[in-house]
Amino acid sequence: MSEDGEKDKERAAERPSRPDTAAARRARRASADRTGTPAKAGSGKGAESSKRPAPKGRASDKGAKTEGKGAPTPKRNRQETKKSSLFSRIGRFIREVWGELRKVIWPTRKQMVTYTTVVLAFLVFMVALVAGLDFVFLEGVDVVFGD
Repeated sequence: MSEDGEKDKERAAERPSRPDTAAARRARRASADRTGTPAKAGSGKGAESSKRPAPKGRASDKGAKTEGKGAPTPKRNRQETKKSSLFSRIGRFIREVWGELRKVIWPTRKQMVTYTTVVLAFLVFMVALVAGLDFVFLEGVDVVFGD
């Protein structure tokens, strides 16, 4: 072999090949250390040593933070108050419905005509399909059991 071919083989042996399967990618990720470089064979860094510690800030941790991103969501102090009247609850419901309807992106007339046409064409196709299958099965029952 030429020297260039031997050098290419040496470089390929130094650089790990790209994994072909998902399982190979997971194994490669598991064998990588925290800096992102793959662990060398025989260095003692395998899948066991590269496991990341559990995230901090869980509610079960004794030293859990009380504020910030890692802190658990505080419970709300809901004071029992008197229920509002039926009319005020209905009014609030209508205001909320009206607010949600303002957020809707309504289709244009052209879009509505297109959607309606597509739905009606699909409906005609399905009715014809079911009627055709009904006729075929009726004829099949007549052939099997006689008339």
